Amino acid sequence: MVENAGEKIVVKIDPDLAELIPGYLENRTQDILQILEALERADFETIRTLGHGMKGSGGGYGFAPITEIGKVIETAAKEGKAGEIREGVESLRSYLEKVEVVYG
Repeated sequence: MVENAGEKIVVKIDPDLAELIPGYLENRTQDILQILEALERADFETIRTLGHGMKGSGGGYGFAPITEIGKVIETAAKEGKAGEIREGVESLRSYLEKVEVVYG
């Protein structure tokens, strides 16, 4: 899903969104925790909802990979595929660790 092992991923964001971006990215970190907790309960509906939200919001904030990861997580949750959900979560975690936001 998200490659660039070890490299920063620079994303240019509209300065008008500067106040929203830190909270948006923090919410994606919280999504990781919520998905893993839901996975322990086999709560695929919660996971599907979280994936759907990422799919819908990523591109709007300038983070197209989050949209793609959300799509993968949503689809895997619909199909009850825990392994694919875990892969999506790891991809999201990796992306969030590497993303560097530049406004302009």
